[in-house]
Amino acid sequence: MHTMELDKTDLLILNELTENSRLSFRALAKKLGLSTNTVLTRIGKMEKQGIIRKYTVLLDYEKLGFELQAIIHLKIAKGKLVQVEEKIAKIPNVQAVYDVTGTIDAILIAKFKNRSGLDSFLKKIQSYDFIEDTETQIILRSLKEDVAKP
Repeated sequence: MHTMELDKTDLLILNELTENSRLSFRALAKKLGLSTNTVLTRIGKMEKQGIIRKYTVLLDYEKLGFELQAIIHLKIAKGKLVQVEEKIAKIPNVQAVYDVTGTIDAILIAKFKNRSGLDSFLKKIQSYDFIEDTETQIILRSLKEDVAKP
């Protein structure tokens, strides 16, 4: 699949959708000074190309009681990276799983209601076959946590 070339109008549409994905096509068109049909057509093309993968919400996890966020580095046995990552990605506390370069194999971002939840999670994943080592950092303060804009 080739990469779709985005012009200024496409980028404006994407920026507005990252701010508020609940905007109707009509409201989005009015806000950008475009026709509803133009917005509908362009969004349809971007969905078809996989540029827009889904529409979602940005939650305030602290208000939901998740006061602890951790970055967890994993060292995984050779040849088992994908298998272990797929298993960990299914755990509800896990917000993100990344393959990375360097001395570790993967990084997890996970949220917990308290230290006990983090402790249980770490003991669980450390018991998995092929997890060789973990290193955990607790995030003290988040200065920016937002959706990147195109």
